[in-house]
Amino acid sequence: MKELLTYIAQHLVDKPDAVSVNEAEQDGETVLELHVAQEDMGKVIGRQGKVAREIRTIVRSMAQRTNQKVSVEIVD
Repeated sequence: MKELLTYIAQHLVDKPDAVSVNEAEQDGETVLELHVAQEDMGKVIGRQGKVAREIRTIVRSMAQRTNQKVSVEIVD
């Protein structure tokens, strides 16, 4: 899932080298923390959070195929 999130984020932003994803385990769920450059934050979140919502939906649906629980957090 980490690779999928990294791939999606790198193709949305202007500075793909600044994209990083940290993986942590929390209450039996994998939490993926997405870090991007400050000026690319708007591109990842989108208007009214639509892009962020779709990223979470894609990652969650892929995780369900492998019986995992995954959430995505976009971190400043």
